[in-house]
Amino acid sequence: MPCCRVLSLCQYETNKLVRIQSVRLGSLKWSLNGAILLVICVMILWNRKYQEFDPVVSSVTTKVKGVAQLLLPGVGDVVWNVVDYSGASQGKNSFFVVTNVIVTKNQKQGKCPEVPSNGRTCKTDRDCERGAWDKQSHGILTGSCVKFDVLKKTCEVSAWCPIETKNTPPRPALLAAAENFTVLVKNNIRFPAFNFIRRNILPQMNDAYLRSCQRDNDSLCPIFRLGDMVREAGERFSDMAIEGGVIGMLIKWDCNLDWLTRRCLPKYSFRRLDEKESNRTLYPGLNFRFAKYNTVNGAEERTLYKAFGIRFDVMVFGQAGRFSFIQLIIYIGSTLSYYALTTLFLDWLIGTSCYSAEVGQIYSKRKVESVRDQRKCVLCVSYVDENNIRLVKRSLKKGLRDVKPVSVLPRQEDTGHLRAVLCLLQPGVHMDHDARPPPDQEADPKPKAPRPAWCRCNCCTPSSLPQEELCCRRSDGACITSSPLFKQLVLHRPLLEAVLMYRDPLSPPADGGLTSALRHCAYRQYVSWRFGVPPPDAHPAIPSCCVRRVRESYPSPDGRYSGFTPARTVSMQGCADGHA
Repeated sequence: MPCCRVLSLCQYETNKLVRIQSVRLGSLKWSLNGAILLVICVMILWNRKYQEFDPVVSSVTTKVKGVAQLLLPGVGDVVWNVVDYSGASQGKNSFFVVTNVIVTKNQKQGKCPEVPSNGRTCKTDRDCERGAWDKQSHGILTGSCVKFDVLKKTCEVSAWCPIETKNTPPRPALLAAAENFTVLVKNNIRFPAFNFIRRNILPQMNDAYLRSCQRDNDSLCPIFRLGDMVREAGERFSDMAIEGGVIGMLIKWDCNLDWLTRRCLPKYSFRRLDEKESNRTLYPGLNFRFAKYNTVNGAEERTLYKAFGIRFDVMVFGQAGRFSFIQLIIYIGSTLSYYALTTLFLDWLIGTSCYSAEVGQIYSKRKVESVRDQRKCVLCVSYVDENNIRLVKRSLKKGLRDVKPVSVLPRQEDTGHLRAVLCLLQPGVHMDHDARPPPDQEADPKPKAPRPAWCRCNCCTPSSLPQEELCCRRSDGACITSSPLFKQLVLHRPLLEAVLMYRDPLSPPADGGLTSALRHCAYRQYVSWRFGVPPPDAHPAIPSCCVRRVRESYPSPDGRYSGFTPARTVSMQGCADGHA
């Protein structure tokens, strides 16, 4: 048994193909395959699917240059350079440029009325809680209610006085000249998998080149004018400079490191990252505050600046690719499934009215085989004392007699078999009606072994298989094997030889297999006699007593039998069904 399991693993299974000889279908198949091959080749070259890729690792530094003169309200004309307008660091890979300011001069530590915004007014001191503050306050409440102007009174606070009162930035922007400032962007990249290092300042770019290069005629120039960066992002610098905003500078590295097609150059693009419409955002633009301190007459004073400006975020992304044989094989293997589209399309075409209906019908018959789902083997049982057929499900634990029938059907006579048998039994046919099996094959209807509990005819032999525990009778009585008709229809050798010759008149069985053929034909004779035409998808089960008599009359030379083997039988189509 283990040997059989091992041998079952040494098998190969393949799909069945149906070949249609058609010029139209063949031409269409190769045309579709050619189109798929063309698409695969274009994709493999366009997307470089034959390469192994590694993402970029990057670092960025920037240097802004420019000088501007602006008129500050209450201050006058001042000149600002990079120290004044660059502001504090806004984060990694970014820089900030001030474009507009609100100035509050000469602030000192003291007490002054709070700005009356958002209904923050008072009538008496009880409206002002001493020591209180909130996120909109400019200082700590003193508990007094004082005049802010002629019409309003607000709570007094301890703060830097006078308090900043103006919130709306000036229009136009005070530092609109920042449009002409320039920034040098230095970007160093590395691809660790390939140990490849490069920077956006290429080896051929010397000091003279950097002093004169302009992006209008050189897309690789690493020096950018701020106004051009905002314009390429689709914005106007004069409008954006009023409230500020955020501009993204995108540097893309798409490097091909193959020797024949080596290319690794940066590509620059720009876009606005924040919401530009002031009426659509609660806090539009970008701003922050800083102060410049000095001492006057021993007291510390400061000038407060609310700075509006543009932050430029430099974002680097990309990848490098190099030829990899493994990646090429993986891509080719993954694209082989595309050729199944040709088969799907042609199968659909043949199955529809777009093609010949006759060809489609023939193709469907050759390709598709309908098989019913049979999880349980259904057996049909016929008793000599009942004139019907029982359908039962084969059980590995119960005998057929004890299994509850699924249904009970009337027996349908096999008229073709009946006519053939009657013709063979006519006196004109050379047949000895009184012929008996040879003396050495004559068997006693009484078995030598003890009678099984399920036997009712007293002629059955014990069996270890539940599907073989079947008697010819439902109740006690004579065995069907004792009937003269059983001997004439089932065991009579001349009749069996005539049936075999009827089935295959030109090729009689060889002498070595004649006994086996007669035994199988005897089983078939019994099935046609007692079952007629068996129900569809049901397998006739022959009683144990009948099997014993047939084996005694036509024994196997080596004494081995295969036992009960369910197989569907059709009238006059096979004698080697049922038992062996």
